[in-house]
Amino acid sequence: MTDGHAHAASLEALLERHLGELQAYVRKNMDAALARRESSADLVQSICREALLSKEQYEYRGEAAFRQWLLQMALRKLIDRRRFYRARKREGAERALGVSSQFELDALARLARTLGASPSSEASLREELQVLAHALEQLADNDRAIIRMIHLDGLTHADVAERLGCSVPQSRGRLFLALARLSAHLRVHRKRD
Repeated sequence: MTDGHAHAASLEALLERHLGELQAYVRKNMDAALARRESSADLVQSICREALLSKEQYEYRGEAAFRQWLLQMALRKLIDRRRFYRARKREGAERALGVSSQFELDALARLARTLGASPSSEASLREELQVLAHALEQLADNDRAIIRMIHLDGLTHADVAERLGCSVPQSRGRLFLALARLSAHLRVHRKRD
């Protein structure tokens, strides 16, 4: 390595020497949710590709510094991939009911808690919202619509009755049945997990 800059061939040699350690690091630090979506081999390949693309910015300062740089790159990759899939889960929940604001997302979280979810952290809540989104997708359009009108749009049963051309007791009954069906779908989904 001349002038402190790693040439592509030298960087490749370093990657080869540290490949086993990189593979072990990625396998050890992958959580189950990420492992279900991506293989450790694919992640390692992606990290190596990014390392090679960074050859112009990388300055060789010894084996220990290279190891630290490579494992930092791996850690960032793992964090980025987790964030990517968490965002997709949240978007799935938002899409199922057409959620378009933080207010509506908060209302959806309250609905999840009403239906028996007791997430202890933001990550748990996001997972629960994904389960809720999946259950909502199983419902008929009219069930999703009444749940949305009451729980997300904040309409009263009088408003819903007027929109649907029914009585207030009928609106309450439709919501009750829609929530019962949603709850049944949630129980089935939770048993699978």
